[in-house]
Amino acid sequence: MSSTPSSVSGNRPVFSPFALNVAVAAYLMALCNATFWGHLFRIFQDQPVAALIFAGAVTALMLLVISLLAVRRAQKPVLVALILISAVTSFYMDRLGVVIDREMIQNAVTTTVAESKHLITPQFLIHVGLYGVIPAALVLLVRVRRRTVWPALGVWALVTAGSAVLVVGLLFTNLKTYSTVLRADKELMGSVQPLAPISGALRYAKMMLKSTNITLQATGTDARPGDYLAAADKPVLMVIVAGETGRAANWSLGGYERETNPELAKRDILYFTDVSSCGTATATSLPCMFSPLTRSDYSYEGGLGTENVLDVLVRAGFDVEWWDNNTGDKAVAARVPSRMMTEKDGAEFCQPECIDGVFLKHLEEKAATITKNTVIVLHQIGSHGPSYWLRYPADQERFAPACQTPELSLCSTEEIVNAYDNTIAYTDHFLAQVIDLLEAEDRVYPAMYYVSDHGESLGESGIYLHGTPYFMAPDTQTHVPMVIWMSQRFRDSMGHDIDCMETQVTKPVSHDHMFSTVLGLLDVVTTAKDAELDIAATCRAKAT
Repeated sequence: MSSTPSSVSGNRPVFSPFALNVAVAAYLMALCNATFWGHLFRIFQDQPVAALIFAGAVTALMLLVISLLAVRRAQKPVLVALILISAVTSFYMDRLGVVIDREMIQNAVTTTVAESKHLITPQFLIHVGLYGVIPAALVLLVRVRRRTVWPALGVWALVTAGSAVLVVGLLFTNLKTYSTVLRADKELMGSVQPLAPISGALRYAKMMLKSTNITLQATGTDARPGDYLAAADKPVLMVIVAGETGRAANWSLGGYERETNPELAKRDILYFTDVSSCGTATATSLPCMFSPLTRSDYSYEGGLGTENVLDVLVRAGFDVEWWDNNTGDKAVAARVPSRMMTEKDGAEFCQPECIDGVFLKHLEEKAATITKNTVIVLHQIGSHGPSYWLRYPADQERFAPACQTPELSLCSTEEIVNAYDNTIAYTDHFLAQVIDLLEAEDRVYPAMYYVSDHGESLGESGIYLHGTPYFMAPDTQTHVPMVIWMSQRFRDSMGHDIDCMETQVTKPVSHDHMFSTVLGLLDVVTTAKDAELDIAATCRAKAT
């Protein structure tokens, strides 16, 4: 066939391979990249020509990637895959402001059906049908008239090289400006569909390959009970509540105008007002917060290859268990007993999905049988969206009307916030119940440590849910609530000065502090503990 882009054969259009690639590239840029265009014209608001030239470079890059992947018989399968990927990712990007990067790919891979099903909504299916299935069907419908191998190879080389030259040439028309934008406004290229998701998937695959031959490094091999812990005449019991999607902005203990924490406000707790998370999604934050690694040092491979605070506690003689009502422990509990909560653990709390009250009966039973120092981790479902209304009992809906659909675009901002605030109020109720049942068990010296793994966006600046890359994440996703409760008998036994501890609650802290603070509160002595990251370090009297 000549270089004519397309013709018609019977009732089916006939395209050259080049023309079909150009058509798909143009379609993807025009109809699957609304967020990209929004970022582009915001960044170049006073430079429309520069904006259009940059858009031309991105379109050329799109064509380059398509040309490299969509070769010969693989062309249609690749084009169909790219269209379907773009339809899926553009829905979450354009409707919810969700960035599909490596961490988001990791979240998607490690999530559960129970969690992910709430993201498959009628609007999502309609969007994918219109922007994915129908265009993909059109690609399959057309006929492609191909040259013989050597002429086709020549055209392919010409198109590929020409696309690459066009990308570079267009950027060089204003290289200083474009290079500055690419460095400072990473969300611009992070919004290009499907290039950003493909890049994220490749980075995820690379990360997983690097993690296949990791050797576990021991942590705190010298861990032992300190003088206070060794002298305790009853078992110590700490419950660590790993919160889910709790943002500090909506906690009344931190100044939120609504009374979302009425029950904790009546307990003798320490609420920390300036706490930063390690990440913006569970897959990163959960292993990071239990790790001895700080946020600046943490990586997926590093987390897998380093023992965490649970390992150190076991080494110091504690019984440690992980109880989960979420998407799993993300390998944090790989070396301790763990259990997943189901309807069998409390049918009254599992209609249709289990809320966090499912923990309580088992915790009460466990506390009544403890004979040695113990730490139990409760991994909450907490405030996980978008189905906020399923995270609390219907009869405990304090704020109404509440959004009762995962289709957040169908709800008003007020309804979304009401539903989310109800989840915070239920977490308040749940934590208060944990405190009360621990306080009532006089066979142990109890304490509780709660911190959320990350926050949540509720539509601010057009962003919903969480998982935004940390460098561009809003404060609502990284500023999290943290609560420490110590019974009077725990304080006396462990030598903690509560008045001194209260002076720490307004100081900036983060997930970096959790590893050393848990060990410090429990009086576990080890060189792995960093005294500067132990919030309790300066508030303990010398043991006599």
